[in-house]
Amino acid sequence: MNEVLNTLYVQTQGAALRLDHDTVQVRVEKQLRLRVPLLRLEGIVLFGRVAATGPLIQRCAAEGRSLVWMSRFGRFRARVVGPTDGNVLLRRAQHLALSDEGREAAIARQIVAAKIQNSRNQLLRSARDARRPDDAAALTQVAQRLADTLTRLRTMERVNDIRGAEGEAARDYFGVFGRMIAEQRDAFGFDGRSRRPPRDRTNAVLSFFYSLLSNECSAALEGVGLDPQVGYLHALRPGRPSLALDLVEELRAPLADRLTLTLINRRQLQAKHFEDVPGGGVYLNEDGRRAALNAYEERKKTEVAHRAMKMKIPFGLVAHVQARLLARHLRGDLTHYPPFVYR
Repeated sequence: MNEVLNTLYVQTQGAALRLDHDTVQVRVEKQLRLRVPLLRLEGIVLFGRVAATGPLIQRCAAEGRSLVWMSRFGRFRARVVGPTDGNVLLRRAQHLALSDEGREAAIARQIVAAKIQNSRNQLLRSARDARRPDDAAALTQVAQRLADTLTRLRTMERVNDIRGAEGEAARDYFGVFGRMIAEQRDAFGFDGRSRRPPRDRTNAVLSFFYSLLSNECSAALEGVGLDPQVGYLHALRPGRPSLALDLVEELRAPLADRLTLTLINRRQLQAKHFEDVPGGGVYLNEDGRRAALNAYEERKKTEVAHRAMKMKIPFGLVAHVQARLLARHLRGDLTHYPPFVYR
């Protein structure tokens, strides 16, 4: 198993990246600020007004390294995609599975089951650690509702029914998400999921991590030759990476949600790390993004047990492993797609 390669995040406004032989240079106002060997990088993410030279862009595309542009506040703008890897027959199998309602439903059901189980595990963990009995009771009650939804999910054969179960579980889960915030509740009040723009600080962190995770899942899928646009749980929509969003569902709770709660409850993120923007949006500021990105990269180095692989792997490799397992299922090497369930 390969080690987790690093991702270079550049958010200093006005910075410029260029390729110097096999090294990436980061310059600010023509002053060299950083040199990183390209071979040590899995990807590069640029926030806001950050430039990259043509040779660097071409090299990343040719070698399959992800190069992503985000807005200053972390919304996806663009990504460099090089030549498609994998066999054209794999993409044909991907499209044929979407045309087969039974196979489409089977894959979607596995993804939703993993999402609900991972969300339930997060609720139970927080209930055990809760300081207030009413928080523990509410979290435990919703965890039981998610268990009931899992039971009903097993017999669902239609994709729309599976989507309905996923939506119901998400509403239940986010309905008590604020009760998992043990510290700074006044500063991080949470009254349901909001996006485009996020309306509070907790939603700002969740959206930031979900955006990073979506880009990584897209890159993982392309790396094995799958089309990130053609998903099974998320309906097809022009410009939407439906399959990448499918994969994100398995990783939301154990990676993005848990890390968000950790950063808030340990006071690694505070009110000073956010800024309000016109239109009622709330986003991480530069210091907040730096703290969140550092914690995200550390979290990706943590080893987790993978049931299908029967071994521990770094969290940063889970999306890549899941992409390969899905490809094997679509090729017919695996009877069922084994989703990622975090213990």
